[in-house]
Amino acid sequence: MNDGFAIVVDIGKTLAKVSLWSRNGEMLARETRPNDTIIIDGIRRLDAGGIAEWLTSALASFGGHPVEYIVPVAHGAGVTQICDDELAIAPIDYEQELPAELRAQYDAIRTPFAETGSPNLPAGLNFGAQLFWLEKTHPGLISQSTLVPWAQFWAWFLTGEACTEATSMGCHSDLWAPAEGKFSRLAVQRDWADRFAPLAAAGDIIGTLKLNLAEKTGLPASAKVLAGLHDSNAALNAARGFHEIENREATILSTGTWFIAMRLATGEIDLSKLPEARDCLVNVDVFGNPVPSARFMGGREIETLIQIDTQQVDIKPDQPRLLDAVPSVIAQAAMVLPTLAPGNGPYPQAQGGWVNRPEDWFERRAGACLYAALVADTALDLIGSQGCVLVEGRFAEAEVFVRALATLRSDTKVYVANAHNDVSFGALRLIDPSIRPKGGLSRVQPLAVDLFGYREAWHRAQMASA
Repeated sequence: MNDGFAIVVDIGKTLAKVSLWSRNGEMLARETRPNDTIIIDGIRRLDAGGIAEWLTSALASFGGHPVEYIVPVAHGAGVTQICDDELAIAPIDYEQELPAELRAQYDAIRTPFAETGSPNLPAGLNFGAQLFWLEKTHPGLISQSTLVPWAQFWAWFLTGEACTEATSMGCHSDLWAPAEGKFSRLAVQRDWADRFAPLAAAGDIIGTLKLNLAEKTGLPASAKVLAGLHDSNAALNAARGFHEIENREATILSTGTWFIAMRLATGEIDLSKLPEARDCLVNVDVFGNPVPSARFMGGREIETLIQIDTQQVDIKPDQPRLLDAVPSVIAQAAMVLPTLAPGNGPYPQAQGGWVNRPEDWFERRAGACLYAALVADTALDLIGSQGCVLVEGRFAEAEVFVRALATLRSDTKVYVANAHNDVSFGALRLIDPSIRPKGGLSRVQPLAVDLFGYREAWHRAQMASA
């Protein structure tokens, strides 16, 4: 039965995903594609063209459904230039390093952290740095273009209408002042603020599906397209659908390539006390509110450790053996020290790796999960997390990780969701905030081992290696 009501387009860093949803919040179908990095003139760039071609085909698989809404979601730290109704140049991949001289020049003009909540991040993770580089390599391009964040680029692709949105701008861009809800001094001084497309709220309808895409995909040309939002903030919006989270002190730990902890605080918070040098930042939620956050590249680090598909630490049949391996890992004092993604996370300058690396494959994977829990525990402390933590995303099913986190944070209720209610579901709730997640939350039980001595040894080893 063709009863698809809405489509969520989710362009993550590792995977592009498109999902079809019913009116009552049930996922009906899903298509995915691994993302490629393309190299142009020696510079890593996002594969906008390849994604666009796949997206058109994926949308066609939902043709014939009476789709009323489409919501785009994407990872942060991406910015595009639209010129003469075309993408002017493939956007820079945020993992691309800037030339050292340009990096130093950009660092000298950045607006302070106290205003933007954007830490000084490596490569192009502050997309103001990407624009600064673009000014040097393509003089005049920005002044002739409309600037559009990555999530809103896909809204433009679907509708031909360009907009700018706060959760995307508030993702450590250097170009947004979250406390004031406006462009930062840097964005104004460089005249970039005037080049960005008009501001829209994440849930605003900016247009309908372009006729040529409607013809190619078989979707209704009347389908309304929302401005869309940054993916981690979509996960935050999904979590707010649970009664245990809504209007309460809580932290959402979104897990994927990045592990991002976002604190929903009920009282006043002094954002100036966030430690900029430890990858803390201020995100902006769908209501425009500042959200104290901390992050590290947990999925990438786990992948580095196990050197195989990251699902291997959370694949369900392996969970009992991974849990059984934990006591041996602790007994061997086998541990991973930070950091395996240099420049990121709570220990950005550290050079990490195994101490007493186990030979057993299950022990190594269990050790990788313990490492992720230890870094997550640190990140949660940095933002003053309290009350409860909801772990969502693909590592929520890694039992060693979530149970180790519950063990380390004995005064915190750690939850996982019974169903997959994450980024796409949060995007869906922009259409209808009354939609509640299917199923409730499950309280995570601590491990049957003492991790506090292991944590102390980990901190000592980390300090000794610094």
